Amino acid sequence: MINFSVVSLARYSPSLRLKNWLLRAIGVNIGDGVSWGLESTPDVFWPELITIGNNTIIGYDATILCHEFLQDECRIGEVIIGDRSMIGAGAVILPGVCIGSDVKVGANSVVTKDIPDGSMAAGVPAKILPNPD
Repeated sequence: MINFSVVSLARYSPSLRLKNWLLRAIGVNIGDGVSWGLESTPDVFWPELITIGNNTIIGYDATILCHEFLQDECRIGEVIIGDRSMIGAGAVILPGVCIGSDVKVGANSVVTKDIPDGSMAAGVPAKILPNPD
């Protein structure tokens, strides 16, 4: 109940300082300079399994899940997002995923597997895109 209330407040708070303070209070490990978009949602049941690096942006309505209920099992896993990464609006990060530093995840993507440093990924499920250089 407490986690749900805190996450609900954080989702709609216009203040990034307040969002980070509230989410840290329930166990989310948040680096310096992290920006949460409006309605972005960390896992309500296991927020302490989320680690977000410095200067990372979590886009509008993005969801970070540390659990998922399947027909025959419940999967629980830590989610780590590195420094200076950007999670696009509406993206969903599934349990047990490690997203490296300097990663860009496209809007509305579903991240089911790890993404290495410096990559760009998009799609459902998210796939690593070729470097445009």
